[in-house]
Amino acid sequence: MFERGKAILDNLEIKKTIHTNSNESRVSTMSQRNGKQSRGEAMIGPSIVINGKISGDENLTIEGTVEGSIELPNQDVLIGQSGRIKADIHGKVVHIEGNIEGDITGVEQVIISNSGNVRGNLVAPRVTLEDGAVFKGSIDMDPGEPLLEKTKAAVKDKLQKESSDIETAK
Repeated sequence: MFERGKAILDNLEIKKTIHTNSNESRVSTMSQRNGKQSRGEAMIGPSIVINGKISGDENLTIEGTVEGSIELPNQDVLIGQSGRIKADIHGKVVHIEGNIEGDITGVEQVIISNSGNVRGNLVAPRVTLEDGAVFKGSIDMDPGEPLLEKTKAAVKDKLQKESSDIETAK
């Protein structure tokens, strides 16, 4: 009877080890996929108040109060439900669950959750407003000049490659 119980516990430990190792490999794989080592994530807690400019090389979660500007164009920015922001935000993906008063620029996307409240303008190639979100402002979903130029260059390269392939086949 005790041997059976020990076997069950040993089996649970093995599953726990496998689960932990798979999570570690998933984080490692994500870092390799991004082409660089992950720097982690910073958090501004609910009791923290910041006046000024925030910039850096880490993803940022804000649960506190920020007044000023947030400049993280290569990082994700999450404004939690207790986050209170009076600032312009520039991030790669900006996800809003709290209150923001200011303009938001998302390099890839801006998401306003059902608990989000935004008063300001949004600029991003993709914008998501969940049912229940509060938003007052304008939305500009123009992908911008740099993306347009990349697309034109890619089409031009493809056409040149196809024409050289046709000439080689002759």
